[in-house]
Amino acid sequence: MIKTKQDFIQKIHLIISVLIVVPVSIFYGFNPDLQFDIHLDTIDEHNFFKAIMGLYLGFSTLWILGIFKPTYLKTAILTNMIFMFGLGFGRVLSLFLDGIPTFGYLFGTFAELFLGFYGFWILTNKNTNFAKK
Repeated sequence: MIKTKQDFIQKIHLIISVLIVVPVSIFYGFNPDLQFDIHLDTIDEHNFFKAIMGLYLGFSTLWILGIFKPTYLKTAILTNMIFMFGLGFGRVLSLFLDGIPTFGYLFGTFAELFLGFYGFWILTNKNTNFAKK
């Protein structure tokens, strides 16, 4: 898993992502109104949030593989970066078009963009194994 300082630098954002995305996915899938200002009324809305839960859990599985298996690390970092940028930039768009959300979503915007940029830095930093290839 994490044996060296280099491993820590390359994997810490994946660990953080898994520790946040897995619980959030469970809330989205089973009880979004417990933590968020979301109230689902139709079966289609419940189905949509269960699909989001599955998507989050699927990506989290890939990130866990990247943490433990070196052959999956670059793919895990790349997908994490795209996942976080996708969420973060979508939320930025919403800030401009829809207004300011609750604190949890506002914090999430900054956290997602940070994790996305961190992944980008890992993949492009000349001191990492990825940029040398």
